[in-house]
Amino acid sequence: MVKIKLLSYFFICLFLAFSGCTGFDKPYRDELVQLGSNREIFVDNYLIDKLEGAHIVMHQPRDEGIVMYFDKPWEGIFCGYCTIIRSAGVYRAYYRGLTDISSPEYTCYAESTDGIHWEKPDLGLFEINGTIKNNVILNSGPATHNFSPFFDTNPDAKPDQIYKALGGNAKSGLIPYVSADGIHWNKLQDDGVIKKGAFDSQNVSFWSESERLYVCYFRIFTEKKIRSVSRTTSRDFINWSEPVQMTLGDTPDEHLYTQQTSPYFRAPQIYIAIGARFMPDRQVLTKEQAIKLKVDPGYFKDVSDAIFMTTRGGNVYNRTFMESFIRPGIGLNNWISRTNYPALNVVQTGPAEMSVYVNQDYTQPTAHLHRYSLRLDGFTSISASYSGGTAITRSLIFSGKNLEINYSTSAAGEIGIEILDSNGKPLQGFTMEESQILIGNEIERIVSWNENEDVSELSAKPVRLRFYLKDADLYSFRFK
Repeated sequence: MVKIKLLSYFFICLFLAFSGCTGFDKPYRDELVQLGSNREIFVDNYLIDKLEGAHIVMHQPRDEGIVMYFDKPWEGIFCGYCTIIRSAGVYRAYYRGLTDISSPEYTCYAESTDGIHWEKPDLGLFEINGTIKNNVILNSGPATHNFSPFFDTNPDAKPDQIYKALGGNAKSGLIPYVSADGIHWNKLQDDGVIKKGAFDSQNVSFWSESERLYVCYFRIFTEKKIRSVSRTTSRDFINWSEPVQMTLGDTPDEHLYTQQTSPYFRAPQIYIAIGARFMPDRQVLTKEQAIKLKVDPGYFKDVSDAIFMTTRGGNVYNRTFMESFIRPGIGLNNWISRTNYPALNVVQTGPAEMSVYVNQDYTQPTAHLHRYSLRLDGFTSISASYSGGTAITRSLIFSGKNLEINYSTSAAGEIGIEILDSNGKPLQGFTMEESQILIGNEIERIVSWNENEDVSELSAKPVRLRFYLKDADLYSFRFK
């Protein structure tokens, strides 16, 4: 283990002194956070009490290219509302098959062993276009418009209902479905279980480990006729609470065509919402350009992109960033109405990688599913430049023996970590001077002080963490 060098520590002290971080120059929020052993990612200000010279940044996903064309005769240019599930070592994709706006709608299925290379199996469940060699899992009813399944992690879920789904429209309400294998589906009942909503796009549900409830986020129109979201909960997936409209603080009104809210698989107490921002009548293409691209004539006068929100339960979304999460790409084909709509769920696709999928080239002959990648936990980070910065957490109570961080630095950068008492006083044995300097780029790194990694003596006591960063990013941390 390498201890922090005297010169580096002297630089830290100078920075803290000049930035005003040596003491608490303003009152700190005194609400105590029961952290336990939860991993925390910096997608909001929930855990942060003070930033000096550092800030929370959103990272842009990397374009990994097309993974699947919607090219089967029963799929077509209006395919959409895709859900990606990773369960039992298999990646599963569910999406609407629709060749023409007036054609029958089907729920289609594809699968993958790595989330990158996808196949459409011949399931033989229904005869479509004169053949049973197709990948259709539902062939009728209002649910095929926006069928959105999830793998049920409720420990009390019945084995033949380990997959659940909702789908429907304003007339039917959202109808509940269940499955033992994710392919063969049955209705729990014919009547819709959630009836107060527009339901005319993807409506998502899941079992919340943190709330111990089933949660559904669904599409509504506000009094101002803005596309927005409501939320309802259930203990049995049949009886749902009175819906409550989600609020977005003082952010500007924008149409949220989809919201794609789901628990982040490495921090399930945080729900990630990578949704579609729809900008009606914001036209880029001329009629002649649309004809050249063979765009459906009713779908080139609006634009859309992917946005990033979060929530920790309740009826509040945090829009920490108003900027686009995934911008439309180069080329007029990316500036079509209702293209760039994200699929539901973020899944791990490598030891240090996770993937987001986006429906692109909507209403065009080249309609497809696109993949974008991020490092694990890498939606956002606490970041500081070469001149350095600090972040101090609220008072928290943790459980565990080691502090693990996900971080990266430049060759010249570094991270130092100090543990404070709830009043901001450095704790002996865990001061910045005793902290190991961290240089590198790692998903999982155990922190030490004077070569000691054991922090269990502080477990169950109110403490704060002070992170010092120089040309570095901190993506997440947890106590193990």
